[in-house]
Amino acid sequence: MPTIVTRAFDILAYQLATYPKPDCLAWKENGAWLKWSTQDVIDRVNAVSYGLLRLGVAAGDKVAIVSLSRPEWVLSDFGIQQTGATTVPMYPTITVEDYRHILRDAGVKVAIASTEEIAGKLREAGGPDLKIFTFEPVAGAKRFAELIADGQANPNPAELEKRKAAVKPDDLLTLIYTSGTTGTPKGVMLTHDNLVSNYKSCESAIPLDSADRALSFLPLAHIFERMVTYLYFMRGVSIYYAESIEAIGVNLKEVQPQVFTTVPRLLEKIYDRIEAKGAELTGVKRSLFQWSMGLGNRFDNQRTPGAWYDMQLAIARKLVFSKWQEALGGKIKIVVTGGGALQPRLARLFSAAGVRVMEGYGLTETSPVISVNRFDAANNVIGTTGPVVDNIEVKIAADGEILTRSRSVMKGYYNLPEQTAEAIDADGWFHTGDIGELVDGKFLKITDRKKEMFKTSQGKYVAPQKIENALKEHPLIEQVMVVGDGQKYAAAVIVPSFENLKDWCAKNGVTFTSNEQVVKEKKVLAEIDSAVDRYNATTATWEQIKKTALLPRLWSIESGELTPSMKVKRKVVTKNFEEVIAGLF
Repeated sequence: MPTIVTRAFDILAYQLATYPKPDCLAWKENGAWLKWSTQDVIDRVNAVSYGLLRLGVAAGDKVAIVSLSRPEWVLSDFGIQQTGATTVPMYPTITVEDYRHILRDAGVKVAIASTEEIAGKLREAGGPDLKIFTFEPVAGAKRFAELIADGQANPNPAELEKRKAAVKPDDLLTLIYTSGTTGTPKGVMLTHDNLVSNYKSCESAIPLDSADRALSFLPLAHIFERMVTYLYFMRGVSIYYAESIEAIGVNLKEVQPQVFTTVPRLLEKIYDRIEAKGAELTGVKRSLFQWSMGLGNRFDNQRTPGAWYDMQLAIARKLVFSKWQEALGGKIKIVVTGGGALQPRLARLFSAAGVRVMEGYGLTETSPVISVNRFDAANNVIGTTGPVVDNIEVKIAADGEILTRSRSVMKGYYNLPEQTAEAIDADGWFHTGDIGELVDGKFLKITDRKKEMFKTSQGKYVAPQKIENALKEHPLIEQVMVVGDGQKYAAAVIVPSFENLKDWCAKNGVTFTSNEQVVKEKKVLAEIDSAVDRYNATTATWEQIKKTALLPRLWSIESGELTPSMKVKRKVVTKNFEEVIAGLF
C-alpha cells in the first residue's frame, strides 16, 4: 500500500515504496558523478535527525540552512523536518545585517552553512550561542559530516518516530524571508500542507516520470526550486546538481536531463551565447542561422502560419535548431521558468527549436505556483503564465490586482499579524500585489506590480514592468528601470549588456576602453535611442519613454540593488543614482 503523503518528509518513504532510485540524488566530485540511492538518502536524513535530537533541537525550534544548492541541502531540510523543527533557508549572498535580522526574528538556534565565508557572516550575525555546522572544512567550526556521524553512531529510532508522528500537516514546515524589494524581509510561514498541496496541484501540469532526470541549479532557498524538488521526489525523477552556474552548459551535456527549472535571466544568457555563436558564422551558414531565427520569431503554439511555414520549420529544426537541443543535453523535454517575466521572443525561439518552455507564476506566499503554461500546445500561450493549476482559485479585483485562494496560501507573516491581515482578507483571498488579466478567460497574464505602477503629473498611470520587459528584448540592453512618478513623462535608466556591447562596438567602429567611456559614445546612445523609439511606436503617448540615461555598471546583489532572486530594488537604485534620475527631468 503506497505511503500517504501529508507531510513533506513522507515523500521519502513514498519514493522508496513506489520508485526506488539508484540515483535519487547525484553530484559531481573530483571530475566524477557520485550518486545516492533512495535508501542512501533516507539513511543519511535519519542520521541528520538523530544528530539534531542529540543537540537538543526540539519540535518548533528553528534551524537555518545557508548554502548554494547541493545534496546536503536536501538532507538537512528533510532531517530538520523529521524532528518537528522548522527550516529557515537563507541565501548565501545576503548581508550580515540581513542575517542578523532573520536569526533574531526567527530565533534560530542551529545553522548549517556551506563555506568559511558564510560561517563567518553567521558568527558575526548570530553571536557565540549560535551552533554552526559546515558542509566544507572551516577552522573552528564543526563539520556537517560530524553531525551525520554522531547520528549514525547514536541512533534513536523510537524518539524519531515519536517526533515524526507528532508532526501535523498544518504544522510549520519552513520560514522563508522574502527578499525585501520594498523593505525589511518578512518571514513567510509555510506549512507542510501548503507545500504538499502545491506540488500535488502541479503534478498533472508537468509531464515527468521515473525514467527522467533533472538538472538542478536554482537556489533551494527559493521556494520555486524547493517545491519542484519535492515534486521530483514524488514522480521518481533523479536530481543531478550542477557544479556551478558557469558549469551548466557542460553539466547539461553530461547529465542529458529531460527537465530543468530556471529564471528568465539564465535563459536569456543561454540565448545570448547561441546568438553570439550565430553572429560569428559567415556565408551560407550565417544566412541559414538568420533564416531559422526569423522562422522562430514567428512561432506560435496556438496557430501555424501555414503548411509552407511548417515545412520550413522542420528543415530549420534539422539543420539549425537541433544544435540548440544538443547544447541542452540532447534529451530535454521541458524548461520550466518562473521568478520573473520571460521575454515572449525567447519562449517563441526555444519552442520553435523543439524545447517546450513552460512559463509559470507564483509567490513565496503561495508555495509558490498559481499558474503555469502546460506541455501541450493548446494550453501554452506565449506571453502569459498559463492556466491556473489544479485546486487553486484566482480572481481579478476591480483595480486589476490578482487575488488567489487555496490550501497553498501561507499561514501568515511571522510575528506580523497586521501585515498578515492586510495580505489575506477575511474571505481567505491572498492579495498578490500583481496586476493582471485572464486572457480568453483562462490564461493568466501579469502586466505589472501594483506598488510599482506610478502616476505622472498628467494623471496617467504607467506600468513600468511591461516597458522594461519590452526594452530588454534588445541584445544591448541588460537592465532597465522606468521612472517618472509625479513627473510630466516617463523616462528610463538603462544598463547595457557590456559583453554584447563589446562585440557590437568592434563591428561598428566604436572604441571600447571602459564602461564609463562607452556609455557616452554617440553611436551607442543612438542605437539605444533607436530601440526606445521602436518601443514608443507601439504604445500610448503617456507610456512612451521620453529620455534615457545609460549607467556604467550592472546592478548587483552585492551593491544592494538586486534581491537574491535577482529582482530590482527600485528604492535602492533610485537612491544610488539619484542625480542621474533627477537629470532626466
